[in-house]
Amino acid sequence: MRSSLKTFLAAEDGAVTVDWVVLTAAVVGMAFAVMVIFNNGPANLATTFATKVGAISVKAGD
Repeated sequence: MRSSLKTFLAAEDGAVTVDWVVLTAAVVGMAFAVMVIFNNGPANLATTFATKVGAISVKAGD
């Protein structure tokens, strides 16, 4: 029993897969964080732009 446990703990099979899973989870987590942080930026910019453009008066030509 001890021999098979030592062999199991010393084995490195699947270590690359675990690394890729952890790295992929980190990338997905960072992408989600960026989406949450910058979520209101474009909406605020569009509102400000619409307000500024709406305040411009157009003079009728002669």
